[in-house]
Amino acid sequence: MDSLRAFAAQLGIADPFGAGFLSVLATFVAALAFTWYFIPRLREFAVQAGWADQPNARRLNKEPLPNAGGLAIFAGFVGSIVVAWALRPIAVELVNIQVLAILLGAAILVLVGFIDDQFGLSPLSRLIVQVFVALLLVVNGLKMDFNAIPFLPTLPDAVNSPLSTLLTIVWIVGLTNAVNLMDGVDGVVGGVGFVVSMVLLITAARFPDRAAAVILLAGLAGACLGYLRYNFNPSRIIMGDAGAYLIGFTLAAVSLLGTLKFSAGASLIVPLIVLALPVLDTTQVVIGRLRRGIRNPLGHPDKTHIHHRVLARTASARRTAVILWFVALACGALGMLLQGVPLAAIAVTVVLVGGSLWFVTHRRLRAHDRERRAEGGL
Repeated sequence: MDSLRAFAAQLGIADPFGAGFLSVLATFVAALAFTWYFIPRLREFAVQAGWADQPNARRLNKEPLPNAGGLAIFAGFVGSIVVAWALRPIAVELVNIQVLAILLGAAILVLVGFIDDQFGLSPLSRLIVQVFVALLLVVNGLKMDFNAIPFLPTLPDAVNSPLSTLLTIVWIVGLTNAVNLMDGVDGVVGGVGFVVSMVLLITAARFPDRAAAVILLAGLAGACLGYLRYNFNPSRIIMGDAGAYLIGFTLAAVSLLGTLKFSAGASLIVPLIVLALPVLDTTQVVIGRLRRGIRNPLGHPDKTHIHHRVLARTASARRTAVILWFVALACGALGMLLQGVPLAAIAVTVVLVGGSLWFVTHRRLRAHDRERRAEGGL
């Protein structure tokens, strides 16, 4: 028993039988179960309502594909947080306010993303809303500190405060759009969202004052995994902008609540490494479009994203998704190593994440085989 507790401590678990760990586990399971069982019902309704992406030159689907999966991810995410609060209420008032600010911002972006999915919104209107939700976090104390970034000069408060606010807005808006831009191949964003959530969860669990971040990440990880059961190629539903905005925004916001605020001398290096895949993807796309003379690089979709390049080489959406999942996992492992997470905890994270991804993809492929036999009358 003592050896079990000692090993659990390396993973950031103070007591594997305590209320804290059990509430995190319950949050993850609740999000996973709700999303897993809710998506088929939502899909049926979406088909009837006409909530679907039509085939075009940039999409892989050959027929209309329901695009309301983001609503299921959001419902599973929020529902699991309610379960967590019921099991173990967060007593710190400031943390409660910040968590509610994140949930409110996520709800606003899910709504805007869903409207864009169904009716279309201009890039400017979406950007205005994204800046607004970023400011919502800032006024509630979720803000980067420019002076905490190493290797840079310390600035006076009169300069540091507005610069930190600007940096926070760029981080929130940039990562929200970066994740959305990655959503071009079945399973990529759902899998990467799950991987990053789990990596940040294990990292944040090592800090005793990061309970709120851990709960939010557990809920997001469970919801992403439940969604992935229906989104691995050939997908039955896609998340649309609503789901991609939710994942990108929540990861960006929770990183402010947890892993970015280490201590004096904290830096952006670790979360940037963990989130390297969407960040690098967006960076190379924007630079490439600017070089081609495109003035609005985010408003001109093309096939220069990393997932498009990998897909062109593999000729398989499944292999593309798996490759990018493990690139994200490798970045996460490197980030954990730089954060000082023990090798045992990193190994457990890699095995746990890899095993979970194998489980849901295996279930999806088995379900697809049953669907083909049913269609063939076998």
